[in-house]
Amino acid sequence: MRKSTHSPEYAILRQHLLTTRQSAGLSQRELARLLSVTASWVSKVETGERRLDLVEFYWFCSACKKDPIAAAKAVYHTMRRQA
Repeated sequence: MRKSTHSPEYAILRQHLLTTRQSAGLSQRELARLLSVTASWVSKVETGERRLDLVEFYWFCSACKKDPIAAAKAVYHTMRRQA
């Protein structure tokens, strides 16, 4: 099995995370403050340098005032369209 972080599907996830943060009107620093992490953590997640687990996905979306279930569905549907 290949590494998911280097897959087209993970690129879709990262793009959705970036769009979610930007749509919330948050900078990386602002989101980092809300999550009690460093701004470099947010940057590394968005660039794919750091892998995001499901719990962190929930925290990320929630901090951006986005329903994690709706966000996951949007990612899923985008992946299905591009498959």
